[in-house]
Parts: sequence; structure tokens; C-alpha cells
Amino acid sequence: MAVKVFIPTPLRPHVGNRESLELEGATIGEVLRSLTEQHGTLRKHLYTPQGRLRNFVNVYLNDEDIRYLQREDTVVSDGDTVSIVPSIAGGSVAAAPPGLLSHEEIRRYSRHLIMPEVGLEGQRKLKQASVLCVGAGGLGSPLTMYLAAAGVGRLGIVDFDVVDESNLQRQILHGTGDVGRSKLESARDTLAEINPHVQVETHPVRLSSENALDLFRDYDIIADGTDNFPTRYLVNDACVLTGKPNVYASIFRFEGQVSVFGLPDGPCYRCLYPEPPPPGLVPSCAEGGVLGILPGIVGIIQATEVVKLILEQGDPLVGRLLLFDALGMTFRELKLRRDPECPVCGDEPTLHELIDYEQFCGIEPEPATAVEEITAVGLKQELDRGDDVFILDVRNPPEYEICRIEGAHLIPLGDLLNRLNELDTSREIVAQCRSGARSAQAVQLLRQAGFRKVRNLEGGILAWARDVDPSVPAY
Repeated sequence: MAVKVFIPTPLRPHVGNRESLELEGATIGEVLRSLTEQHGTLRKHLYTPQGRLRNFVNVYLNDEDIRYLQREDTVVSDGDTVSIVPSIAGGSVAAAPPGLLSHEEIRRYSRHLIMPEVGLEGQRKLKQASVLCVGAGGLGSPLTMYLAAAGVGRLGIVDFDVVDESNLQRQILHGTGDVGRSKLESARDTLAEINPHVQVETHPVRLSSENALDLFRDYDIIADGTDNFPTRYLVNDACVLTGKPNVYASIFRFEGQVSVFGLPDGPCYRCLYPEPPPPGLVPSCAEGGVLGILPGIVGIIQATEVVKLILEQGDPLVGRLLLFDALGMTFRELKLRRDPECPVCGDEPTLHELIDYEQFCGIEPEPATAVEEITAVGLKQELDRGDDVFILDVRNPPEYEICRIEGAHLIPLGDLLNRLNELDTSREIVAQCRSGARSAQAVQLLRQAGFRKVRNLEGGILAWARDVDPSVPAY
């Protein structure tokens, strides 16, 4: 039987500095005897004078330690690999030879292995790679699932959220039975089912300036699946400061963007967007919606870029911004250049540590008394008493079609300043949206415009559905 024997670095001088040898033998013992007969100076390093295999030398057949098989009587087959792993100074020996593929893994990845761009060496690179995915949501779902299926050896996931029913339309990591569970627990179970050979590491924390650098340093590549600007700038800056590639993607409604930031001589996210938009100018997916299929398409492109970086194959999206429009089913590509004056990656960077990204993005904590609020139960009591209350719904028309509070008047937040003439300053106004965030902005706008009798519905229509009228669907 012909097997490949991998020679560790300390023993390579005895075999002409070769990394591996092809040897014949029916058992491990016969293969090792063939090795020591051809390279006599090796014998004293592998065997005691009494002919026993030394205790500080471990031998693996594929990825199995022969001590837990039949030791030197372990039978080998054509195509098997034998690894000699002696103890070395300066650290402990790994539990298994890194990068080697078991028979099961070879069968699993066979369609990769027959591709010249991947092959055995490329699959070993995937197995030895580590990727940290920020977010286990819409983008994080296809991203982590395909990276696991591809055989990326170590996948880290940062998330602190729980699965909500509204996630299931696009976050395919999670199922109906996972509602209420930690997204990380759900993701770990799903990925283990896809590929048990992948090590999944969960980080149940909110990514912050205090923990980002320590988290990023332990991974080869960072994949950004975030949905807010403070975290996006945080990921970018932490990647540049730690020297990690940042595989970026974002989605909204029917459109997506993908690029690769943070590589040498390439741009970073700040080169594309030096400043964030003002708070509230760009709606989130929760406010503007997203086609459920879109993160699947964009997330798979993101995963492809990660795999290309690991394999060192193809032309990664460095210096290029890929734009996808699902409605037109079109892709466009824009050129990006590194800004020599960028405060993070420029010729003379001025930002050498992480900052307060909420403040950078203009998100300031509001004083507790800034917006007067009323609970859903309190509003119901006022309506039942016959109080003259004008309910102002500031959601978008498609949301209004899903559900509404009876008698509510629809003026989307973006139209509010142009339609103030429809409101009566003498009436009590209660602004309402889905969860209370947009309506709080509406209250502030109305107060600045001179309205004084205006309050915010705490928790929005979701609170109304929960506490007052269960027939109203939550979305």
C-alpha cells in the first residue's frame, strides 16, 4: 500500500529536507520501518534501543492517533496519510495534525478537491482558516452557513440578540422552533448540523470599542454583517488597526453592496464614506423593509469573497464596490481608491485607537424627559373616556396596510414637515409608529414646529397589539 508520510520540521534534515515521502507498507509499523531503513539516522529519533516507538513521538493515521487504534499494527490503505508529531519546545502538541483531511472530509469536500483552483492544498487552507462573522442575522445566515459547508475550520460569531418571528423571513439560520432562543445557540446548532468538522465559537456580546480589538486579533478575516452605522465604522477601524481584511456587505429593500476593505494599499470603509449620514436619514431594514431573498444573494457573494481570500485565488473586491439591484437584476461595479488623507488608513493616520462610535455617528442619548410618552393601556383609557385624541401614524403606507389603530391618521415621518397643515395645534396628538422610535422623532419635530400637546406612544403599535388588542398582528 502506498501512503504519504508527513515529516515534521525538526526531522526533515534526516530526509533531505523533504516535507513528505511516499512509502509502501501494509501497516503503520511496516511504513515506519521502511522509513527508517531508507533514512537510517531517523531511527534513534523514533525508536528506543529496545525497538519501541518513543513516548514523545505521536503518529497519526489521517487524523486518528494510532494509540487509540491498533498502534503499529494499524492497517493502512492506498491514499492514507501518516503524520509524525514529536514534542517540541515552546508549546504543546496539537491534538491532531493541523490541516490534514480525514477520509470523511475528503468525501465531503470532493467537489472542491477536483477543482484545480482549490484542490487538496486549498481545502487545507480552508480548514486552517478562521473567520469572525459580526452578526447572525440576514447576512450572517448565508455567510456562516456557506463558510461552514465550505470547510472553514474555525467560525466565530458575534451577536447578542434573540430570534424573533420577524427574523424568519430572511434569517435562514433560524427556524420557527428557535423563536425566543439566543441567535448564537440557534446558529451553533444549525452549523453543527451542516458540518460537524467546523469549530463554531460564539461571542454573546455587543461589539464595542472595549472588546473589538481583542476579538479581531484571534481571527484571520472579519466579515461585517452589521445593520447600523456605529458598528460598521467600529468594524472598519478595528480591522485596519489589527491588520485584518474586512469583507463588507450591506442590504436595504431590493439593493445590496459588497466590497473588501482593509488590505494593504486598498481602501477602507472610511475612504468610501468618510462621514456617516445624520441619524434617522437612512432608514433601517426594520423601518424600510428588505426583500427576504436579498441577504441570501448578497451574503453568498460575501462568503465567496471570504473563500477567495483564504484560497488566494481570483480577483477580490479590493478597490471595487459591487452594487446589486434585485428589481432590475443588475450588477454594477464602482472603482474605489484609498484616500491618502483617511484618518485610519491614510498616509499619516490620526486615529490610532477606537473611539465612541455612537457619538461619531451623531447618536446622542436623549434626556429621559425629552419626549413625553403614553402607554398603550393609557391611550386606550383616554379613548374609552371619549377624550379628544388625534392619533398620528408616522409609519410608511405598506406598514399601515398591515395593521393600524382604529381612527389613526397616516402621515409618514418623511412627509411630516410638508403636511403640518393637516394637524391642529389645539388638539392632543399621540404619535405612533411600529415600536416607538420613529414616532419619538416625530414628537421632537412637532415640538420644534410649535406643537405643545404631543406625546409618543411608548412601544408603538407592537405595544398596542400586546397590551390592548391581540387581534392586531405584530410584524
